[in-house]
Parts: sequence; structure tokens; C-alpha cells
Amino acid sequence: MTRIVTWLKTHDQRMFFLVNRRFNHALLGMLLSRITHLGGARATILATLGIWWLAPKPVSTVGLQAFIALALSHIPVAVVKKLYPRLRPYLALPDAIACKNPLKDHSFPSGHTTAIFSVIAPFVIAFNWIGFILIPFAMIVGMSRMYLGLHYPSDVAAGCVIGCITASCTVAFIG
Repeated sequence: MTRIVTWLKTHDQRMFFLVNRRFNHALLGMLLSRITHLGGARATILATLGIWWLAPKPVSTVGLQAFIALALSHIPVAVVKKLYPRLRPYLALPDAIACKNPLKDHSFPSGHTTAIFSVIAPFVIAFNWIGFILIPFAMIVGMSRMYLGLHYPSDVAAGCVIGCITASCTVAFIG
């Protein structure tokens, strides 16, 4: 078991550095430092509430599902962050490049990635075609978290899984 954990940790760090250091460019950093906030609380809450309140049916129903999934997705994130306190990469890895004003709380799982996937999943379930736009968009938000030195790839992957599962359950119960 120790060998598997060591292998995963090594590859997690290797993939992190690929995104964080290898693609380091001023213009990309400026762009991703803005895109990353689209997975933040303000953007996701405003977007889901706006769609729920302003869009016609059936889109408004999907907006409500996305809002509920977003709210519920923060429960497992908070629990997992308490159970598995993991230092953020920029704090644990001396060669990591960090953004301005980096977060200091625990890294695992990525809350921004969880949020963006919990918001897009109901729309992808309801309107499959929009997945071609929303899924790459959500992946870029997740990638931005690694680029900015805030999360490992496994943090982002866990956030994606938690967001999608929460959203799928929400859609199943609130159809």
C-alpha cells in the first residue's frame, strides 16, 4: 500500500509541476487568475440564482437544480478538508509558483472545482449538447487552480467527482 501511495504522490507532484511551472507565462497567468474566480462562491451563486429567477422553464428548473447542487456540494468538501488536512502545493513544494494573495486553508479537495462542476453538471444532464462548451470551461477552471499553485491534480479530480456526484443526485431527486 505504501508503494501505491508513494507512486500516486510522485505522479501528482509531477503533473502539478507540469501545469504550474512548465506553462508559466505572464499572459496565461493573467487570464487564468481571472478565470479561476468563475468557480468561486460569488460567481457560481449569482449565476445559478440568476438563471433560476430570470430564465424561462425548463432552464429555470435546471438553474434551481444547479443552485441546490452547489449548496449541497460544500458539505462533503468541508468534511473532507477536515478529515484530510493537506498543505497547499505552494506551501509544501519549494519550487511551486504561487499567485498573489494565496489561500491558506487546506488543499484537498478543490472547492472551486467542486463548485463549477456542481453547477455545470445539471445543465449537461438536461441539455447534452452544451457539454461541449461547459465541460472544457470547467476543466480550465480546475486547471487554473493548479497553475496558480493552489491545488494538486488529485485535489482538482476529487472536486470534479464530488461536484458531479452531488449534481447527479440533486437532479435525480429534484426532477
